[in-house]
Amino acid sequence: MANTVTTPTQDYGADQIQVLEGLQAVRKRPGMYIGSTDVTGLHHLVWEIVDNAIDEAMAGFCTTVDVIINKDGSVSVEDNGRGIPVDKHKKTGKSALETVLTVLHAGGKFGDGGYKVSGGLHGVGSSVVNALSSKLIAEVYRDGKIHSQEYKIGDPQHEVKVIGKTEKRGTKITFYPDKSIFDTIDFNTETITNRMRQQAYLTKGVTISISDERNDGKYRFYFEGGVKSYVQHLNNNKEVIGDVVYIEKEVPEGIVEVALQYNNSFQEIIYTFANNINTIDGGMHLTGFKTALTRTINSYARKNELLKEKDDNLIADDVREGLTAIVSVKLANPQFEGQTKGKLGNAEMRTAVETVFADAFTEYLEEHPQDGRGIVGKCTLAARARMAARAARDTVIRKGALEGMTLPGKLADCSSREPAESELYIVEGDSAGGSAKQGRDRHTQAILPLRGKILNVEQSRLDKILGNNEVKNLIIAMGVGIGESFDIARLRYHKVIIMTDADVDGAHIRTLILTLFYRYFKPLIDGGFIYIAQPPLYKIAQGKAAHYVYSDEEKAKVLKGFSKDAKYSIQRYKGLGEMNPEQLWDTTMDPANRSMLKVMIEDAEKADQVFDTLMGSEVMPRKKFIQAYAKKVKNLDI
Repeated sequence: MANTVTTPTQDYGADQIQVLEGLQAVRKRPGMYIGSTDVTGLHHLVWEIVDNAIDEAMAGFCTTVDVIINKDGSVSVEDNGRGIPVDKHKKTGKSALETVLTVLHAGGKFGDGGYKVSGGLHGVGSSVVNALSSKLIAEVYRDGKIHSQEYKIGDPQHEVKVIGKTEKRGTKITFYPDKSIFDTIDFNTETITNRMRQQAYLTKGVTISISDERNDGKYRFYFEGGVKSYVQHLNNNKEVIGDVVYIEKEVPEGIVEVALQYNNSFQEIIYTFANNINTIDGGMHLTGFKTALTRTINSYARKNELLKEKDDNLIADDVREGLTAIVSVKLANPQFEGQTKGKLGNAEMRTAVETVFADAFTEYLEEHPQDGRGIVGKCTLAARARMAARAARDTVIRKGALEGMTLPGKLADCSSREPAESELYIVEGDSAGGSAKQGRDRHTQAILPLRGKILNVEQSRLDKILGNNEVKNLIIAMGVGIGESFDIARLRYHKVIIMTDADVDGAHIRTLILTLFYRYFKPLIDGGFIYIAQPPLYKIAQGKAAHYVYSDEEKAKVLKGFSKDAKYSIQRYKGLGEMNPEQLWDTTMDPANRSMLKVMIEDAEKADQVFDTLMGSEVMPRKKFIQAYAKKVKNLDI
């Protein structure tokens, strides 16, 4: 007899349907509007308000934007644009200012008469910031007067009132993030500065200033060259091929702006923007650019006999090796995929970018034959390296097939075949490997010892990388493949943990491994699969009790807790091999006790520059970096 399930339908009616009106919905589900409530979401509030000022600049009404991080934890954004209107709005009966700050989907970006192009959500963005702030103060400078209105958690505290006279024009928004919403309300100066520098590159002729009143830090950005200056900045310290190619053209679909320059590195850097929004997932404008780039270079190479008749065409990967490019479009009605606007969906921009860029780049190559030959030479070298890498990869695969797809001999695998519960520890040397193998949980934890320092992949192509045994063992162990064969779905462990010694050599090995992951396995970082183990620095023994501490500050705290005449001993761990298996398990590998850092990339541009500086071929930038940060290093073991 089947089981009968009764559903209490009488308890489920209209009264159980929760209706969230206006800004209540934003506070209930903030992640839907700003992506998250962590430090990234916190800074998204700043971006939304700044976007409104940039919209004024793109419309030709604003030349300065000032961002101030105030001592009381608030942020102020002031522009010298037209100022948000303060007269009554016909539909809402409220002032236009209050409408923009309290009504979702209200603002100058909807309908006619506002902005031809815009980046931020404006009506949505301003009201969302207001909803997620414990307090917000809006000041509008128009018609010789200072108009002001204050809000608390999105609710106006009074009507718009005139509080003084002024000759200025523009808008100033000061907001206090609600600490009951966000994990932290501590703004990061560097994060804001990097974003503002980027916005200044993308908006020619606009001055953007940042002031941090907490430490008197001041920054000012103005770039007459726009995205051309941006490419020069990204290629700083790199050996470049030719000049920056710069194209800007207004077409019926909008404005297309592209800047690119090749260098002698093996990586590509392409950043795309739509109405100054960084489309991190690309979109139609990126597709159009890539298509035109590959077709134009192949056409030029064939026409000038730089590719022989017997040669295959260059593929997309070949023409993008060593490329630094910015693709920026401005259009009236951008269709972004997702609330955080990660991808541009306007199909017409694919054709617009493809046509504009192909015509201009063809003309550039014809007029600059030396640069053209240098670019094609770089691309054909990449093609030969690709074919060599494919042969090397095929050899690895064939060898694996002959051996029955055996895993590396040094890998002590776990018994579980469930990636979600499996962990791979990458350890330094046989000594640490021995302790880790004995101390681990054999069901879920696999150990792969590496012999010495792996290859610096920043200065190596894929064919050379696949010839390095340590790197090859790691690739086979993870199971995801590399290059054209990369498939994240085949990842055998959902936690890949770098566990190296707490000394200079350990830090160097960790950096080499992170460089490999960033350059060739970045989706593993983006997916949250890469971790760094945190072994203890000291063991403080007092009688039979043992305290494991992970920093000098923690050591001082433990020692302070001892009575004055207490006897104790301190052991400084310089290597994981100094710990016995039980100690390593208790302190570093036991999920119940361990502390690990998840590797994340909040700023791809900054990460790229750091890896290039630390691991690239140029010595001087690395020397300057060391000189700049040497004084901040603690416990340097030499």
